[in-house]
Amino acid sequence: MGIDDFKARLERLLSEQRLGGSARAEAGALHEALVDLKVGLKELTEALNRTERDLGTEREQLAAAERRGQLAADIGDQETATIAREFAERHRQRVELLDRKLAVQKDELAIAQSEYDTLSERYRSARQGVPGAAPNAAPPPLADDETELLKGKLDRRAVESAVDAQLEMLKKKLGKN
Repeated sequence: MGIDDFKARLERLLSEQRLGGSARAEAGALHEALVDLKVGLKELTEALNRTERDLGTEREQLAAAERRGQLAADIGDQETATIAREFAERHRQRVELLDRKLAVQKDELAIAQSEYDTLSERYRSARQGVPGAAPNAAPPPLADDETELLKGKLDRRAVESAVDAQLEMLKKKLGKN
C-alpha cells in the first residue's frame, strides 16, 4: 500500500468525520489514519534505504569499471579499455538516476513526515476534546507554498515512473533483468 493510498483513506475518514462526528469519533478516525500513515512512513524509509544501498553499490561498480579501464589503458589493451569505458558510462548513468530517485524519495518522506506531525497534533487536540474544524465548513484556502507542495506531489509520481522506466531499461542493457 503506497502513501497515496494512505492519504486517500485519511481524506475519506476526515470527510466522513466532518459530516457530523463527535470529537471522540474524530479522535478514532485520526488514530486509525495515524497508524496507517506510520506504516506508510516505515515503507518510505525502507525504500529510501534500499535506494541508498543500491546507489552505494552502483558507485562501487563505477569506480571498479573506471579502475579497470585505466589499468587496461596503461598496459595498452585498447579493447578491454573500450569495454571498461562502456561499462563505466552505464554505471555513471545509473548513479545519476539513483541520485535523482533518492532526492525524490527524501522529499516524499519529508512531506509524509510533515503530514504525520500535523495529523498527530489534530489527534491530540481531538483527544482533549478541542473541536477541530466546524462540521461542513469549507477547508481553509491553501497557501502558495502548500499549492506548490501539492503540485510537487503530482510531479513526483511522474518523475518516479520515469525513473523506474529508465532503471528497467538500464537493467536490460546491463543484462541484469
